[in-house]
Amino acid sequence: MSNNIIEHVVLFKVKDDVAPSEVDAMVNRINSLNSLDQTLHLTMAPLLSFRSTQASLNFTHILHARYNSKHDLEEYTVHPSHVAVVKVNAPLCQDIMAFDWVANENLRGESVILAPGSAIQVTLFKLKEGFEDRVDEILRAVMEIQEELKTKGAVQVTCGDNFSPGRAKGFSMASLVVFPGLKELEAADSHVDIHKNHKIKDYLECVMVVDFVVPSLTASN
Repeated sequence: MSNNIIEHVVLFKVKDDVAPSEVDAMVNRINSLNSLDQTLHLTMAPLLSFRSTQASLNFTHILHARYNSKHDLEEYTVHPSHVAVVKVNAPLCQDIMAFDWVANENLRGESVILAPGSAIQVTLFKLKEGFEDRVDEILRAVMEIQEELKTKGAVQVTCGDNFSPGRAKGFSMASLVVFPGLKELEAADSHVDIHKNHKIKDYLECVMVVDFVVPSLTASN
């Protein structure tokens, strides 16, 4: 596999008045996009938890996908099947936020397809104004924290800076940590809180943390 896997995350806030059956249909439509040739891995799931230091933000579901290159992500974005799913799902959503980054070398040699039941924590960071030049320094600190999480049960970690700012609401960096299951995530989360680390907390304006589990219905390519 490529050493430059693209992580693609989309957060959705489903409208409160959408029927559960419609939400299920929306999730299934997005999960069906896992069959597209450009997609290495794709899963859509409800959030188990959502935490944000910005009170106005609130999301209910997450899409996490992986691609071999920015080109493959671009082809997925304009693919007729993806465009059709976006068109049908759009009226069901109150808010959407998207984020893309190039996975660091921690993914080298790892499987890009995440097993059903894997528990994932995604942390998004928005920097205070004037600290844009500290991105590399902050990412190095995040990687150090991720290595600590690997000693506490994490099986895969990536982080990077966002290269698609248009729908990211000002968030510029992300961390993704994969655990074998929810039990391991909860145990590690009680010991390590990335955004409170002394090396980076003073640079941050807002942090968003979401947890979800890869559903068993996820199909593999």
